[in-house]
Amino acid sequence: MQTSPLDGLHDIIAPSHVDWWPLAPAWWVVISIALCLVCGLIIIMYKNYQFKKPKRNAIKLANQQQSAQQLHIILKRLVITYYDPRLAAQSTANWCKTLSQLAAIRFNEDEISSLYSTAQTPPALSDKFRQAIKQFKLKEPLHV
Repeated sequence: MQTSPLDGLHDIIAPSHVDWWPLAPAWWVVISIALCLVCGLIIIMYKNYQFKKPKRNAIKLANQQQSAQQLHIILKRLVITYYDPRLAAQSTANWCKTLSQLAAIRFNEDEISSLYSTAQTPPALSDKFRQAIKQFKLKEPLHV
């Protein structure tokens, strides 16, 4: 009798489980892109937070101040911080236009002039300045 050629074969060995580590190069690319996006988002959020910090401080100061003159000075400081210092040194008429554009509240020359007179300034003007500080636009093209 002849021997079967299959008798010389060994038993079938099942392959071992494929391990998930080390990752394929494509996964490293995906992970590195995701990390870069997260880092970029964190940096953008931090810069935005730092950019808005003077306005947050101005709002805090505005809630503590009662004087219309002090609130007016806070508004001028905001304009100097976010825009050009020359805008804060304009004539009264141009300053009113700038404030009206940046705060979306209408200001006139009489209100601004009343700050520097000896007469008592109306309390409504303090509220108007406080509201202007809260509504102050941070990124606005100025054509005054």
